[in-house]
Formats: sequence, structure tokens, C-alpha cells
Amino acid sequence: MSTPPAGVDLRRAFVYLAPYWRRLVLVMIISLVSTAVSLATPYLTRDLVDRALVGRDLVALRRIVGLFAVLGVLSYVLNVVSGLRYTRVSAEILFDMRLDLYRHLQRLSPRFYARTRLGDIVARINGDIGEIQRVAAEAALAWVGNILFLIGCVVMLVWLDWRLALVTAAIMPASLGALVFYRRRLEARVATLRQRSADVGSFLIETLQAQTLIVTANAQEHEVSRFRRLNTRFIDALMGMQRLSYLSGGLPGVLLALGASLVFLYGGSRVVDGTLTLGTFAAFIAYQMRVMAPVQALMGLYTALATAKVSWGRVLELLDAPVDVREAADARALPDVRGTIAFDHVSLSTERGQLVLDDVSVEIEAGTSVAIVGASGSGKSTIASLVLRLIDPDRGVVRLDGHDLRTVRLPDLRRHVVLVEQEPTLLHASVGENIRYGLIEDGPGAPPDVDAAVRRAAEAAGISAFIERLPQKYDTVVGERGLQVSAGERQRLALARAFLANPSVLVLDEPTAALDPVAERAVVDGYRAVMRGRTCLIISHRRDVAMSADRVVVLDGARVVQSGRPADLLAGPGTFATLFGSDATSVRLSAPGAARAASPSAV
Repeated sequence: MSTPPAGVDLRRAFVYLAPYWRRLVLVMIISLVSTAVSLATPYLTRDLVDRALVGRDLVALRRIVGLFAVLGVLSYVLNVVSGLRYTRVSAEILFDMRLDLYRHLQRLSPRFYARTRLGDIVARINGDIGEIQRVAAEAALAWVGNILFLIGCVVMLVWLDWRLALVTAAIMPASLGALVFYRRRLEARVATLRQRSADVGSFLIETLQAQTLIVTANAQEHEVSRFRRLNTRFIDALMGMQRLSYLSGGLPGVLLALGASLVFLYGGSRVVDGTLTLGTFAAFIAYQMRVMAPVQALMGLYTALATAKVSWGRVLELLDAPVDVREAADARALPDVRGTIAFDHVSLSTERGQLVLDDVSVEIEAGTSVAIVGASGSGKSTIASLVLRLIDPDRGVVRLDGHDLRTVRLPDLRRHVVLVEQEPTLLHASVGENIRYGLIEDGPGAPPDVDAAVRRAAEAAGISAFIERLPQKYDTVVGERGLQVSAGERQRLALARAFLANPSVLVLDEPTAALDPVAERAVVDGYRAVMRGRTCLIISHRRDVAMSADRVVVLDGARVVQSGRPADLLAGPGTFATLFGSDATSVRLSAPGAARAASPSAV
């Protein structure tokens, strides 16, 4: 993804503040009281010097020192209370932001994930929002407190001696000018640093998932070199940003220190001349020293907000990623589904303009099993994405029981239509949890005995005997992405998960690609038994799977070229007979799945 544009709309962030405005107002009130207490403390310095010390008044000394102690403790307590309350509020606000982003990512189509690196997404949802949270928790409240304290100090400086206040203010324009000058350059450096960090994260995710390939290709040192180059670019970006950070925060502070020197010189000469009391000068210096702290803090916070602005721009890039599939405002509920699927003149192209489906019209009757076959790249898997409405066609309509899928509720559609992917996803959880995933156990239609239903689903998927041999049986953890079991076992666990969902329509994308012929036959028998009387759509390269279907639809060149009973198509001329007319052809077409099955998959 590209670097976010310079013009970032920060006003959109205030949407997340609105639900918490009462709690934020309370925090601001506490902060205001704390600031008032802090402002009163330096003023006591005048009475301490003029009345207690110069006037040699022991009673005044005790009273003033006691006030110092009380105000110090009160200021500390108020700061702790306001800080803790604000930290909780800011954490909840940032969770709302992260949740919105996560929900938006769930709505994005497979096209988005095909063109976007996972590491970049993770960097933004974790790193960038984490940076916003850090700045919000640590800086935002300090920003308000420092502004209030700065205003109060300036008022007290003018009230104590306006001439000295003018000397203090003389150096301010140069300090602010230096801050603005470096801040504009800092944003670009921060954006570069964020992208370099995302590059490193993407590299780690990609290579850690490809360790078998890297080791077997003897590419370890090559990847180490890539890692070193990416890290060098990250360090260069980090050092460039750090240099600017020191300049943007330090140079204005140096100018302010020079201004303080002028105040000491001018104010001290007036004390010597007798035109300014020592107590007033001491109080002025106390306030002026306190002016330095909030000004320098605000300069540092200004830098922190610049980094947060960059992070917010990167988050907005994800939030603004277009959603290809949206549920209609008046979407129709689907309480029951018979399972009739119709493709009516459907065409679909990739983002690069390559035609995937070209004017495809097919009707699949409810309760039948239909195999979609064809050469690689003919659009078979796209059929599955369209039926689940993961994507929408460019032209034409996909219907379920006569309803245009764009007019039905997405949760209903995906409750009745279940997909088993070619490379199924397993979570880092137990076998039982993976099979039960997606099942609302207390929802309508849930089996009364879930554990028994899980075992029946595993038996239908031909995986129950394997599970019973595991150390903890259904409680055995399958590991990250299920890599502690073989590819074939992952596929059968995904089938069991689909069977447990009890769908009206089952879509199987290469369900036996990683299985041997015996296991393939068991899986075919399993889904035929489970889905008897219901619609089953099977996308496959395997001859036996295609022959087991009630009907076959053959795709070639993004179009439907044949449709009919598999035995009839095999006996006559055409693409189906060409693909499956001999065992050798069947083996050739099955090679991708066979290669996956033969690869080392248990870790």
C-alpha cells in the first residue's frame, strides 16, 4: 500500500470521541483544578521571600511551608486521578477504532487480500493504532494540561511584572518558527519509517510461512541478506527521523533558554536598583521556569502528534479501502433454502481486466450434486466465491431459490451455503474447537448434543479414526494453521466442520486434492450421505469425484462448453472426454493436489 497523502482529515477521529464526551469532560475538569493548584504554588514564593525570610516572620514561614506541602500533595492526587481515568477512556476509544478497522477488514473481498501484503495490514492495525493509542494515552491529556498551565503562567508573569514578561515573550516567535519548520519535514520521515517497519513485518510473515521452501532451496543465506537489507533501510529511516526529532524538540528549547538568560540579566539588575522586590523576582523566576516546562513539553507533544497523524493516515487507508460486497439496506431474510442455484449470463474479470467468466448461464437444481470441472484457470473456483457472495459479478445475476444474492441477508446466505476451501484454514485450537468453529451452540438449529454431532461429522468426513488415535483425541491442538496434521487431515477436518453446519448447499473446492484414492472414496461417500436430498457443488480436477456427481458442468476459456450426466459426457466427444477419457489424463490433472499430498505437512 502507498504512503498516506499529506492532507489527512483528523476530524474523522473525533467521531470516536463523541460516545465518551461526559467522561472526557470530567477528566478535563479534574485537570483544570490540578492546573489551578499547580499555578498557586509558585505564587507562594513571593510571600516566602518577602514576608517570611526578608521580614523574619516565623509564623508566616510555617504557614507558607504548610501550604506548599498541602498543594503539592493535592496536585499529585489530582494528577493521578485524571491520568488513570483518561488512560482508561483513551484505551476504550482506541479499541473502538481498532474494532471498526477489524470489522471493515472482514467486509473486504478476496481481491483486496490478493493485492495487499498481510504484514502491511498487521503493521497498521497493530503498530499504527498502537502508536495512536500511545500518543492519545500519554500526550493528549498532557497537551491540555500544559496549555492550561502555560496560559496560567503567562497571566501570572504579566500580573507580576509586564516588562519582564515582554522579555520572556521576545524569543517565542523564533522558537515556534523552528518548531513548525522541522515538524513539516518530520511527518514525511515518520511515514517512511512506518513503511520500512511494515516491510520488515511482511518479510517475516512471508518467510516464516515458507520455511520448508527456503530450507529445501538452500536459500537461507539469501533470505538473511534480504532481512539485513530491509533492516538497514529501517535503521536509516529511524536515524533520519530521530535527527529531525532532536532538532524539532531541542532547538526551540535552546532558544527559550537564551531568553531565560535575558530575563535573569534584566530582572537581576532591577532588583539591584531597587525597582523590583526580591520576592517578586523570585516568584517571576519560579513561574518562568514553569513556562519553560510546558513549552518544551508542547514542542515534544507536537512531534508526537505529527507521528500520530501519519499513523492515522495509514489507518484511514485501510478504513477507506472500498468494500466490493455490501448488504442491501432492505436485504431479504432467508429462513429456509431449498438449494436451487442459477447463474444468469454472469461475467467477471480480474482487476487487471482478464476475463474469468464470460456470459456463464447454469442452473443447478435443488437436491442435486453438480461437479464443476475444467482446466486450471478456467474459472472454477470463482464459481464458489460467487455462490458465497465473496465477490459480485461484473454483469449478470447469481440467484439462490430465485433470489438475486445481492438482495438477501449475508448472514443468512452464509448460514445456508457452506464452503470447504481447496486449502482449508484451521485455527491454533483443538480438533473439536476447529470442527465446532462457526456453530452457534445455543442458536436455532443447533444439535441438542453438540459433542455427539461433532463425532458424527468426523465419521462422515472419514477423520474419526485418526482423531481417536491422537494423544488427547478431540482436545488435541492442531498447531498454527493446522500444520501439526497432514494436508489431507486438514481437508477432512474442514469437511467435518462443514457437515456439522448442516447446510442447505455445500460448496466443495477440490475437496479431495490432498487425499489418496481410498480416502477420496471415503470422503465422496461421506458427503453424498450427509448431503442426500440437498445441493452439493463440487469443484474438482479428479475423475472419480466428477463421475460421482449427478451432473457435470465443464468450463473452458471462461465459458460453459458442456453440461450433462458424467457418463454421457465421458462416452461422447468434447472437453470432458478429453480431460477424463484416460487414467493418464486424470493423473495429470490431479498432479497439483497429489504434489501437495506428498509434501511434508506434519510439523
